[in-house]
Amino acid sequence: MSSYSNSNPATDAVAVTPSDSTELQFRALYVGGTGDLVVTTGAGNDVTFQSVPAGLIIPVQGTKVKAATTATKIVALK
Repeated sequence: MSSYSNSNPATDAVAVTPSDSTELQFRALYVGGTGDLVVTTGAGNDVTFQSVPAGLIIPVQGTKVKAATTATKIVALK
């Protein structure tokens, strides 16, 4: 999976429902509603991005958006 950047934009996007079991492959995440974003990175680490503001794109590769996430309106960029 290649990294997301302005010169290497995503080719697909999908709405995300946070889940501890749903596997995704994403290059970045768009957060539409403020809150904490808990993800499993491509390296397998669980990381919490605290107090993510609405409208931000988080350029992190990963496989899950965890159920502990409180941010809303999340879109996975692939």
